Amino acid sequence: MAKRKVKNHQPSEKWTKYTVKGDTVERKPSCPKCGPGYFFADHKDRYYCGNCHFMQVKTK
Repeated sequence: MAKRKVKNHQPSEKWTKYTVKGDTVERKPSCPKCGPGYFFADHKDRYYCGNCHFMQVKTK
């Protein structure tokens, strides 16, 4: 049996989920169902959780 090829995937880039302003650290919005470790995907008009498929509409 032949060896499998290793799939290349993009790293999660967790450092982009946080912003530092002075002495405070701000986090991007996280999913209320999954908890503080699961961040929302930021779309034009909504936030989306890829883990539990929860969607939250952005307010204007």
